[in-house]
Amino acid sequence: MTNLKQLLHHIEVIQTRGNAPESIENIHFDSRKVQANDLFVAVKGTQADGHQYIGQAVALGAKVVVCETFPKNLSDSATYIQVANSAKALGWLASNYYDHPSKKLKLVGITGTNGKTTTVTLLHQLFRKFGYRVGLLSTIQNYIDDTALPARLTTPDPLELNRLIAEMVKAGCTHCFMEVSSHAVVQERIAGLHFTGAAFTNISHDHLDFHETFANYINAKKQFFDQLPPTAFALINADDKRGMVMLQNTVAKTQRTFALKQFADFKARVVESSLQGLFMEIDDVEVWFQMIGYFNAYNLLGIYAIAVLLGEDTTETLTLLSGLQSVPGRFEKIIGESGATGVVDYSHTPDALENVLQTIFELRQSGQKIITVVGCGGNRDASKRPIMAQIACQYSDVVIFTSDNPRNEPPMQILEDMQEGVSIDDEPKTSLIASRKDAIRKACELAQKQDIILVAGKGHETYQEIAGVRHPFDDRLVLKAFCSKIAHISSSCCYYLNYPYL
Repeated sequence: MTNLKQLLHHIEVIQTRGNAPESIENIHFDSRKVQANDLFVAVKGTQADGHQYIGQAVALGAKVVVCETFPKNLSDSATYIQVANSAKALGWLASNYYDHPSKKLKLVGITGTNGKTTTVTLLHQLFRKFGYRVGLLSTIQNYIDDTALPARLTTPDPLELNRLIAEMVKAGCTHCFMEVSSHAVVQERIAGLHFTGAAFTNISHDHLDFHETFANYINAKKQFFDQLPPTAFALINADDKRGMVMLQNTVAKTQRTFALKQFADFKARVVESSLQGLFMEIDDVEVWFQMIGYFNAYNLLGIYAIAVLLGEDTTETLTLLSGLQSVPGRFEKIIGESGATGVVDYSHTPDALENVLQTIFELRQSGQKIITVVGCGGNRDASKRPIMAQIACQYSDVVIFTSDNPRNEPPMQILEDMQEGVSIDDEPKTSLIASRKDAIRKACELAQKQDIILVAGKGHETYQEIAGVRHPFDDRLVLKAFCSKIAHISSSCCYYLNYPYL
């Protein structure tokens, strides 16, 4: 049992109806999970409004209901507490319920359109090499030190989030690195969390199906920094023209920048870039990294800056960072004995796709063709479809438009939307193949010795969502199977993979 008064700490109550009990058992925002003596939070979600299920929750035994508006019929068996924002209240309730676990370790949140997963995953690797026990909350997988847990959302709901962090604390973790999505900020999933620091990677066209305007999307990222405590550090990419916006209203005491192109607190220079890695100069020290492309140069510099801001030695940080390996589905190379190269990448935004293709384009050798297989997700921002098609054509010799996760949209409609971005001159090098499996097969059939095949959009995902059903599908395995000339997946890309048959 948990004291109700303690649970309501930091929550501004507008009014209460009924005689509140001294304590409750559990907190739920899913009415189906409610049992006797529980507290139910009615949250207005994107798919459903929890206020519609207050009666069901009370019937199942809820003794306390937290909501924004009282239902017409109040039950004598429950107490109703009105708040201005029930989603925000849920965050604080969850934090109070688990005794503020985010204050018991160093929680660092990473936000931005691209680079979040790579940054938090490599930070998790790096700090474990330092000798710490470390937590990870990411798109790919959650980790409590070396114990893997499945990840459903980029940022979990407040109850799950606080439960995971509490388990990390119990396991002795001193740090936790977490992806903070724009959805999570707007939906108040991070309310009640205490962040030691926050970092901004970049921002570009994405998620306008949810945010509606680019300005709203930028503001969602900014809200994360606006909510930081005075004790936190705020780190931003100064090369992104919207980076400084993130710092406008933050009260974080330590505000720092990193950049490759202009003056910054943490500055680096790319000495050499190839398909084998990056040779960089950071803090006047030249270091070789296994990551590929200028986009990873930003990721590496940001990781270095975060480590230093957390008090780690600069030399040891660079030494350990140079030995880290790539993240699954992020420029993951499949190398063939004959010299053919496949690349699987999660790039599902215009900016991310351009970064990857531009890297391949600049590093390819004379005579190498670039064959790109790419699609766009269904029931998501449709405005980016022609843009991504245009980018694919700009840097590729052959482009195959195919299904990503069509969800509940007709796959061919998505491909036709993409095709609208193709110029008359580029039409001859494009084709539409709705089946992702057939599209990858076609790319392998077209590839000659030394050519590069990019399969973009799904990266680490091991499923394809079609008409509400998730079917097993892994770009890496399909690409390997069809490209008989491609012999093995590069060992530098196998961290976190659990496929014994690879």
